[in-house]
Amino acid sequence: MTSGNPLLDFSGLPRYGAVTTDHITPAVDTLLAECRAADAQLTNPDVPATWDDFVLPHANVHERLERAWGVVGHLHGVLDSPALREVYNANQPKVVDYFSELGQNLALFEKYKALRAGATFATLNRSQQRIIDHAIRDFRLSGAELADADKTRYTEIQAELAKLQTRFSENILDATNTFDKLIERKEDLAGVPADVLEGFSATAERDGKTGWKLSLQLPSYLPVMQYADHRALREELYRAHATRAAEFGKQELDNTPLIGRILELRADEAKLLGYHDFAEISLIPKMAKDPEQVLAFLRDLATKSLPFAQRDMDELRAFAREELKLSTLESWDIAYASEKLRAKRYAFSEQEVKQYFPEPKVLEGMFRVVQTLYGITTEPDQAETWDPSVRFFRVRGRNGATIGQFYLDPYARESKRGGAWMDEAIVRRRLASGIQTPVAYLVCNFSAPIGGKPALLTHDDVNTLFHEFGHGLHHLLSRVDEPQVSGIRGVEWDAVELPSQFMENFCWEWEILRHMTAHIDTGEALPKPLFEKVVAAKNFQSGMATVRQIELAMFDMLIHQQFDPRGTKTPLDLLAEVRAQVAVIHPPAYNRFPNSFGHIFSGGYSAGYYSYKWAEVLSADAYSLFEENGVLDPATGERFWNEILAVGGSRAAIESFKAFRGREPNVEALLRHSGMVPA
Repeated sequence: MTSGNPLLDFSGLPRYGAVTTDHITPAVDTLLAECRAADAQLTNPDVPATWDDFVLPHANVHERLERAWGVVGHLHGVLDSPALREVYNANQPKVVDYFSELGQNLALFEKYKALRAGATFATLNRSQQRIIDHAIRDFRLSGAELADADKTRYTEIQAELAKLQTRFSENILDATNTFDKLIERKEDLAGVPADVLEGFSATAERDGKTGWKLSLQLPSYLPVMQYADHRALREELYRAHATRAAEFGKQELDNTPLIGRILELRADEAKLLGYHDFAEISLIPKMAKDPEQVLAFLRDLATKSLPFAQRDMDELRAFAREELKLSTLESWDIAYASEKLRAKRYAFSEQEVKQYFPEPKVLEGMFRVVQTLYGITTEPDQAETWDPSVRFFRVRGRNGATIGQFYLDPYARESKRGGAWMDEAIVRRRLASGIQTPVAYLVCNFSAPIGGKPALLTHDDVNTLFHEFGHGLHHLLSRVDEPQVSGIRGVEWDAVELPSQFMENFCWEWEILRHMTAHIDTGEALPKPLFEKVVAAKNFQSGMATVRQIELAMFDMLIHQQFDPRGTKTPLDLLAEVRAQVAVIHPPAYNRFPNSFGHIFSGGYSAGYYSYKWAEVLSADAYSLFEENGVLDPATGERFWNEILAVGGSRAAIESFKAFRGREPNVEALLRHSGMVPA
């Protein structure tokens, strides 16, 4: 089914309305054959090792495969089904095998090395030179210089890893969806806000039941943990959430053996390539020099933040004991007690603030921010989508020309994996016909609208939306014409969060928030006194939040550096050791957090989770220049676009940061923004 196959149509946007599972295998087979034919042709000795004759046609043919497989992978994440999962899992090994084969193609490797050593290299622009350097690095990391037997083993490792990582993610989704609970007595949900109850009721109604249906999807789980007075109900949901994809549920969904095997394979890969551990490999394309530097950074940050975290925890325990009559503060009490303490201390609740953030008003305000900073406008556009709730937008420059477009998929559903992310649909590049403008996906898991009213976002949701839009702008506002380093491509992984975390800062500015709020019933803007309470509460428990991120980052780095997956110590043992050093919250023994830690076992953050804190240092320090010049200063915005967003991966991230900030990054802005500056 290649004739008329929408996955083979690269003339415009992906044709989601036309793609079926029957299109996937023929498209993948066709594109893999095209790529292999191109590889054979380009390694012919008659093809000169030049940019135009060799690198450019090589990039052109691979972009077709990346775009088509990107559509399939995107659908697997946002519209999963048994049929799609079956065909995805059948084709993923073929794609992985090809890229392993490509990375070990000595003839291609020799061509890149010849181009690097040749006289024409000096005539190439910065982006082109960086692409060639990255290609040589990646060939080495893909085992191009290994003996034939070791190449075979490397390919086997990559194929098995891809299969296990996909299954790990699928198990989390399936385990999340296996739990639901119907509440028949409204008093059992005392404390839960009315609009949340309305959503629970609508979910039950869709199942043909009367009552309130709860699930482990975050828009259901979090409000129960925050607001439900029924302690036993909170404990029940906490246990179900904390034991997802573990030995307590369906055996086929248990991620425990997958974790062990993934770690074994990563360790084997490292040894095969001549490295001490997988962490060393992971850091080669990142800003951090080695695992020791990362661990030193995390331990230093822990030393600075632990006193504040302990103070937060002591205050919460005292409040729970004195005000809530909880003699022991359990893990399922923390969100509930924290919300009660926040409401008492700052005289507001998240639920009260949420009424001022209808989604259309938030989007309008967010688009106004980037229009002020960068002179760009964002307007609704039309495209085929994968779900009726998905919207599409066009971004225009000052001259009215299209800069890029993006899809927004905002709401949680059972067929969609949890969390929030940005991904690319089409990357910017220069074609003979002109510039191919970039297209992005912005994906969130907010509560859907109920009863004809717009969706309401919590302030945390607003932060999440700004965060993902920051990633989107990094992709959309690139001025790099070579796709390998355009947008987020080629950017060091521990710097890729800079533009996203940077955008979150604007969610705390009065001159911005007051124009992006309108009470769902009255239409009134967020009152200044309520805003001041929100800001006063900004750093509420920031110490606890910081050490939690440090805990996860240290666990991730150590499990890929010092942990022996074939030894007697388990990942849970290692996590307990890390918690003993940096944590103030110690969950019950049955907690199986690693089993749902998709960032490092099925995502791209293995031995890289520290990137969130590392990039937070960069983003806070970058934002401090806006604080000095005016947070909506167009000149500073233009400079941020020129030096950070526009250059993508065409130069080292530290060079881009210093070009913008005029100096090396400094941790002080992050500590100040987090309220962790000693009195």
